[in-house]
Amino acid sequence: MQKLYYNGNIMTMESRGEQVQALLVRDGRIQAVGRKEELELQCGENTAYIDLQGHTLMPSFIDGHSHITTMAQMSQNADLRDCKNFEDIERVMREFIQRKQPPADKPVLGFGYDHTMLAEEAHPDRTLLDRISDTRPIYIGHTSGHMGCANGVLLERCGITADTPNPEGGVIGRMSGSPEPNGYLEESGMMLLKDILSGGSEDADFPEALLEAQRTYLQYGITTVQDGASSKDMLRILHEEAGKDRLLVDVISYPLMGEGAEEAMKQYQDCAGKYHNRLKIGGYKLILDGSPQGKSAWLSKPYEGEAEYRGYPWMTDEAVLACIRKALDDRVQLLAHCNGDAASDQYLNCYKKALEQSDNPEKQELRPVMIHCQTVRDDQLDEMARLSMIPSIFAAHVYYWGDVHLKNLGTQRGNHISPAKAAIDRGLCVNFHQDAPVVKPDMLHTVWTAVNRISRKGTLIGADQRIDVYDALKAVTINAAYMYGEEDQKGTLRPGKLADLVILDQNPLTIKPELLQTIQVLETIKEGKSLYQFTG
Repeated sequence: MQKLYYNGNIMTMESRGEQVQALLVRDGRIQAVGRKEELELQCGENTAYIDLQGHTLMPSFIDGHSHITTMAQMSQNADLRDCKNFEDIERVMREFIQRKQPPADKPVLGFGYDHTMLAEEAHPDRTLLDRISDTRPIYIGHTSGHMGCANGVLLERCGITADTPNPEGGVIGRMSGSPEPNGYLEESGMMLLKDILSGGSEDADFPEALLEAQRTYLQYGITTVQDGASSKDMLRILHEEAGKDRLLVDVISYPLMGEGAEEAMKQYQDCAGKYHNRLKIGGYKLILDGSPQGKSAWLSKPYEGEAEYRGYPWMTDEAVLACIRKALDDRVQLLAHCNGDAASDQYLNCYKKALEQSDNPEKQELRPVMIHCQTVRDDQLDEMARLSMIPSIFAAHVYYWGDVHLKNLGTQRGNHISPAKAAIDRGLCVNFHQDAPVVKPDMLHTVWTAVNRISRKGTLIGADQRIDVYDALKAVTINAAYMYGEEDQKGTLRPGKLADLVILDQNPLTIKPELLQTIQVLETIKEGKSLYQFTG
């Protein structure tokens, strides 16, 4: 059956302001766009006429960066996102244990606390977690995913003691005036718990959790999703679920270099660089620094109020250069997590050097990506333009942590976070993301943030970096499709492209900009099939 959509605002995203009267879908693809009367000539008896009733139809949203398998894992853990103090954390964890009744030796995991939003304005430590239980292992993760806290049982199980040195690119928190670990673990310090943190994939209900994570993206109008920094176990599970036709959305995996990324391309050749049952391995992933709100992002100048401290790198220049050269030699796209401008410098300098050394004739066509770009400077954006590097910007940071950034970075740097306008002005193909599960994959909230740049406390953060609505919508449609090399299949409404569509209750181009976040996704359609409908 084919479908004819009409009587609404049909935004093609092919050019600024272009709208058409009707859109015809057949066999999962867009057959035609144009005047309703003309398209009806192509319709037979087996046509469903879809009256949009004045609503808006546009290309579905494309996730620029997130972690869908982590979303699934976190849904199985205690949810700490609404905790306002240590007492809340203790209560939620106790209730979770009481409700789930996990085996005594199985680690109990919580996720989503934000120390910047807690009354104590501090990270929890083992003292709090030991009160919850001093017999079973417990770990709670920060909302950024870059730090967390373990109780004494877990520290002992993992062999973390007073004699354990800080790993390169990470921190083990210590008791005041003592080398004894206080449970806090930062960046690569969390990797000491790697086997624990990857727990959950063996659970019988994990496939259902993965399905539920996909439904969450669909709820927000997203039909293409990333799994950034996929672990070996999670890529294996994604491949298994794809083989069972249980992927509702397109999932693009970027395994972490040093954690099996290179082997994955060889092991899963059926989805290496191409889709197989909705799964594709898009390239490799690097993590070069940490979190700006957690003050582990690597800056070129000290944090506000610090004499010298400016965060730290995850990797040496030599290691980064070797990884980039490997990606170029393998002819695959590389994504690098860079929150601090020193990390951005490292990536840009090493990428430029690797390009000069590479004899790959396709090296300029690989579309390298800088993920997050929180404190990227204008001169770095100029260099990104020269390197044809794509900025994937975590614009929602402006809302969630804009006030924290002003405090941690000062007025000038704080107002320049997520500099979408500066990037667009330089001709860069900007896309947006939410880094889910760090925040919900709410694309329309991100569009609202990029256009208005208002923080959680109502502060205007960097008025000069506000962008117009159309550019914000491009960042979550055609620009994101370009990053994945899928601009010929997704991102605009054009005959021949996939019928990946979203129906909104209001037109983003005509509603007042301050009301963009109130727009409701009414329906999400993947290749002509309706996978989500708002029920009120």
